[in-house]
Amino acid sequence: MSTPYLPIQNERLYKRIVEQIEARILAGDLKVGEQLPPERELGEQFGVSRTAVREAVKILREKGLIEIRHGRGTFVTNATPGVMRQSLDMLMKFGTTDGFANLVEVREILEPEIAALAASRMTEEHITSMRQAIEIMEKAFDEVEVYVEADLDFHLALAEATQNPLVPALMDSIIDLLREQRKRIGLVSGGLQRGQLHHKNILDAVIRRDPLAARKAMQNHLLQVREDSASNLE
Repeated sequence: MSTPYLPIQNERLYKRIVEQIEARILAGDLKVGEQLPPERELGEQFGVSRTAVREAVKILREKGLIEIRHGRGTFVTNATPGVMRQSLDMLMKFGTTDGFANLVEVREILEPEIAALAASRMTEEHITSMRQAIEIMEKAFDEVEVYVEADLDFHLALAEATQNPLVPALMDSIIDLLREQRKRIGLVSGGLQRGQLHHKNILDAVIRRDPLAARKAMQNHLLQVREDSASNLE
């Protein structure tokens, strides 16, 4: 590898190693089938112990980004569907400066139709899950982490209410990106409160089994998300 790795200066050393190697795989600097240097050499390049390198290799292997061939070494491998979430996360981190705008665009394509379908197919169990999530959010405007997790639960329950197993699977594949986006919106004054108003409107439309209203309510919510995301980047 011609370009040296950057020395690591963080208490969670192995995570920083993982991030740098992930970035190189995504950029194409490390190609499928290419062999990584031995642990000792990687440790020297990163300026860390072999223990940190071993932990990073373990994480990369679990993500499906590398494989260990006994007696031969460690090689970059093909990403599998099981690592879709990590790959999307890498795209957001390293692939574009417009990551959150792209995420909103994807949501605008998917979620209004998810809401409309949910309004036609939901069960009382799904309604209960969404209500519980809204109740938690209502009490957590000063606790962003708590609010965000309940927010994710609301949208996943909505996806499950479509009764199409592919829909929650698609939402789950971008869950980490959604979590980070919501945390950023939490930094915008009034962002969580505005989101909560839209959640209530969506739920009301779903309960009334009104697909058109549910679609419109979700579109309004995503417009708010787009505006607040833009405000956070200013």
